[in-house]
Amino acid sequence: CTVIVTRLATRDLHKPISILFCNLAVSDLFTSFSGFWISMLFITDPDITVFGSWDMLAPYALFTTSILSTIYNLVSIGIERYLAVARSMRTRFRVARSHSIAVVFVSWVLAFFLGCLPLLGWNCLQAGRSVSVLYSPFCVDYLVFITLPNVVLAFLVPLFTYLRIILILRKRKLRMQACGQATGTYKSAETQVARTSISIWLLALVSYAPFFAGVIFDAANRRCHADLYPGVYIFRNCTAMLITITCLGNPLLYTLKLRELGAKLKALRCLSPGRLRACTI
Repeated sequence: CTVIVTRLATRDLHKPISILFCNLAVSDLFTSFSGFWISMLFITDPDITVFGSWDMLAPYALFTTSILSTIYNLVSIGIERYLAVARSMRTRFRVARSHSIAVVFVSWVLAFFLGCLPLLGWNCLQAGRSVSVLYSPFCVDYLVFITLPNVVLAFLVPLFTYLRIILILRKRKLRMQACGQATGTYKSAETQVARTSISIWLLALVSYAPFFAGVIFDAANRRCHADLYPGVYIFRNCTAMLITITCLGNPLLYTLKLRELGAKLKALRCLSPGRLRACTI
């Protein structure tokens, strides 16, 4: 919410990358809200989160939609950063504000379509043969269909884009060194991109890899719910907690550098006429 407020209240939203940052915060907000919804259902009636019911379809669909939107946003940010860095070397294409808005719209449409497929009939409330043990009443084939391509997308595309950015910055640094010019800026940018990309990878690995492993276990498992209770469901709850923690890590990695955040919040407080003179002094 802090990311959304600061982005909307300042002129940073005019930049294409800021639109993607703000949309990423919206996706994380939806993930947190749907996770809270599922947690309340688990507190009030734990059995429906184990054996599945109609009441679980809507929160699970919203949770899936928000996770897919987050993945598409992370991929879009990586691609936008690559195009911004490579623009002056190989391509004249420039990412405009309209492009970012179109990407946001398409990502949400795709996320809602794929996430709401169980609400449209692809669920196992009536046919229990391929029902998911961890995420009832979802079907195992639906989880595999959703998880495999999107996990590959979330890992491979950022890997390619950020590695390409590092290589481009290194080539520029070597070219400037050959011309006898200072390369401190490019060296600092290369180090910052490398640290950010490693952080993104570690966060994605810690948060999504257990969920991916749970889906693989779900697809290979042939035992019923009672045989796996409670250990497997504790693991499922831990994976949901990791995904929710990702919603806190994304703003820290992409938008909320503490000094910049403090400066923006201070600027927002200074917008009121009564405080304008005091803040100026």
